[in-house]
Amino acid sequence: MSIPNIELNDGHSIPQLGFGVFQIDPAETERPVRVALEIGYRHIDTAEMYGNERGVGEAIRGSGLDRGEVYVTSKLNNSFHEPDEARKAFDRSLSELGFDYVDLFLIHWPLPTLYDGDYVSTWKTLEEFKADGRSRSIGVSNFQVEHLERLAAETDTVPAANQIELHPYFQNREVRSYDEEHGIATEAWSPIAQGDVLDDPVVTAIAAKLGRTPAQVVLRWHVQRGNVVFPKSVTPERIRENFEIFDFEIEPADLEQIDGLDRGEAGRIGPNPDQMAYVPD
Repeated sequence: MSIPNIELNDGHSIPQLGFGVFQIDPAETERPVRVALEIGYRHIDTAEMYGNERGVGEAIRGSGLDRGEVYVTSKLNNSFHEPDEARKAFDRSLSELGFDYVDLFLIHWPLPTLYDGDYVSTWKTLEEFKADGRSRSIGVSNFQVEHLERLAAETDTVPAANQIELHPYFQNREVRSYDEEHGIATEAWSPIAQGDVLDDPVVTAIAAKLGRTPAQVVLRWHVQRGNVVFPKSVTPERIRENFEIFDFEIEPADLEQIDGLDRGEAGRIGPNPDQMAYVPD
């Protein structure tokens, strides 16, 4: 089963389906990533704050695949937004992964209430990583429209991607529209609303009609709406199920039914990026 690629604004491309490792125990990370690679995933999404970059690197090296066959994303720890700290943190990421480059490196959160609201100098530091080839593409995560507009006004590089909370109950439409208008790929985290959407009658009815699971229907909705998505599981059967979403389609009327589940801000599960101020110890 071939996974479509999304073309990025810098000439690179990203597999539309990936495997996420958020909240997977660092000591347990290698096994599910290895399973995902064996099933056919070729895109792994990790982050410094997940603490499991090393397991991702070990799984890829142990898979028998060439480094260039697997798309790897990581993200900057909230503790290290100051430029010198960001440079050291990026070096540590490459060391933990055991690679000399990543395919995509993101600012994990804008943190507008910290660092004197200065995520611009952080972004300019990521531009250095792109310029020296150690990050093929650079992007952001959880950036709101005003944050993206500030980058556009004060820097030279449009983010290749913006990874945001996005699922049927919170479709983040203002940010999603801005991304689309400016050639920024939208990546959806919490794509099934931590499972909350899987019991929704609209989703279960479409799943029954298609002979698919509710999770497959929601992931397929993301794909047909153009989002990059990377579900997480540690269960081999679920990892496979999440991969098998490219041999069916949801018809337009049913896509619109899922679109209609949006609850706006009331559907948000994770932190609001305007207030997010978590910094690990």
